[in-house]
Amino acid sequence: MVRIVDKLLLFLYSLVVFIVSWIVLSAAWNWIPMSIAKQAVDNIYTDKGPAYTTIALTLIILLISLRFLYISIRRGRTQAPSIDQRSEFGDIRISIETVENLALKAAGRTRGVKDLRARVKINSTGLEITLRTIVDGDHSIPELTEEMQNGVKRYIEDITGIPVASVTVFVANIVQSSPTFKSRVE
Repeated sequence: MVRIVDKLLLFLYSLVVFIVSWIVLSAAWNWIPMSIAKQAVDNIYTDKGPAYTTIALTLIILLISLRFLYISIRRGRTQAPSIDQRSEFGDIRISIETVENLALKAAGRTRGVKDLRARVKINSTGLEITLRTIVDGDHSIPELTEEMQNGVKRYIEDITGIPVASVTVFVANIVQSSPTFKSRVE
């Protein structure tokens, strides 16, 4: 109901601004004779009828302006982005953060990966999951990433029931293995 009222107020406000702009432009281009403009202003100053009408209209426009200012400044209800599904029992909402954590859990099961990060986007064909990782350098990167992609895709689809369109793996670096020194005991 509030949105309908706001839309109506926006329409009226836009209409008034359009009319006032047209009148000012007409006066600036001398389409309205100066004598008529002076007479209109004199009526507002001297006659109570036009003065009260002008005051009422100006106050209404001011209140509408304040309403729009409030709407533009107020914080919207921040709601975590989610994936909405419908089942026979009702609605299901799974947050994007949950899917990212599930992807991290599944990718973490792959041997040879470190420092995982996940980003999930919703597409019309399903989820697009992007993983960023650092690998140990001891395993074949194509095999490791393919195993990670398959594991994440299967796990997400099994747990959430949401189709996964793609799993992209970005290998950012490899872990530099430092040489280990054995201490000698004499």
